[in-house]
Amino acid sequence: MTRPLTLTPLTPEAFAPYGDIIEPRDAPTKMINQGMCGRHHDLAALDFSDGRAGISLFDAKARHLPHLVDMVERHPDGSQAFVPLNGVPFLVIVADDEGGVPVNLKAFITGPGQSINLHRGVWHGVLAPIGAPGQYIVVDRIGDGPNLEEHWFDDPFVVESIDQALWQKEPEA
Repeated sequence: MTRPLTLTPLTPEAFAPYGDIIEPRDAPTKMINQGMCGRHHDLAALDFSDGRAGISLFDAKARHLPHLVDMVERHPDGSQAFVPLNGVPFLVIVADDEGGVPVNLKAFITGPGQSINLHRGVWHGVLAPIGAPGQYIVVDRIGDGPNLEEHWFDDPFVVESIDQALWQKEPEA
């Protein structure tokens, strides 16, 4: 038996308990390089208990709907940022923690230009580009010892469909 999981828009307010949305703001924080480059400064807080920050490339196979969420994972020793390189939207599944158990799952879909940084210890679904393979820069903890916990659901969740309006941003006038 599966439980429905409804997608909601990925907004800074809705996602704040779980991480940061990495996307340009209305205007750059400051101009650099002789005024030829706008810097949108400090958009995500990297947080590691030990080790160091590393940059990796992930090649993720396409996922399709309905998308079964039978497992979530978390990384207790470090945050984890996902920056898509090819613009493929991806599902972001997160959950609250209740005594070491993920509860209150939420599902988001990234919009054009959106990246995410998951806070350290946040339960989340696996990388799930929708409809096409995705390639991502991932910034996370590189260090000794395990940094992965998994939770498998007896009754999985399922994302049935995507309302196109959730991730198709209208061009600004």
